[in-house]
Amino acid sequence: MAQATTLETKTVLLQKAEILIRRRGYSGFSYADLSDTVGIRKASIHHHYSTKETLVVEVLKAYRARYAKGLSMIVTRHSSALDRVEAYGRLYLTGVEQSLGCLCAALAAELETLPESLRTGTTEFFQEHITWLEKVYTEGLANGEVRKTLKAKEAARMILSALEGALLMERMVAGPQGFKHTLSALRKSLSPAG
Repeated sequence: MAQATTLETKTVLLQKAEILIRRRGYSGFSYADLSDTVGIRKASIHHHYSTKETLVVEVLKAYRARYAKGLSMIVTRHSSALDRVEAYGRLYLTGVEQSLGCLCAALAAELETLPESLRTGTTEFFQEHITWLEKVYTEGLANGEVRKTLKAKEAARMILSALEGALLMERMVAGPQGFKHTLSALRKSLSPAG
């Protein structure tokens, strides 16, 4: 790590901090943990990120950017609403496969004790996903691709809640296969054929 550039070091710090947060939560990791994981001194971490809040704000920003890119790719690659919802669910499957929870769910579990910047960023993450899912469902309604008994707003919240819950549960219970069953059931529940 001593030969790494500043950019490489910052990138590794963000990646490793994300994993620690997704496994332990915001309160469950420290710069000492990150120092041990990355193999650099705590003072070096403070050089790049003066506070834990500053570091986690950057982790959250990178996480949200990755998801934004993923959502955009889903729209490009899939034309039907049900295929888009399933592709969206597969973004969560990666977390199950790596035994990692959702970063924002881990932060949301500590919402009351988080610094304001993290509360805001976490809330915005979920709102962005609800808005995206509402749009997907609205288009699906217009094309007759999804169940008409659900309003787009209801469907978006149900989809997000089901996937977040399945990510949490299936990491402990049945792993990727259990998550795939949940995703399949979710798709069937949204289908007009039911």
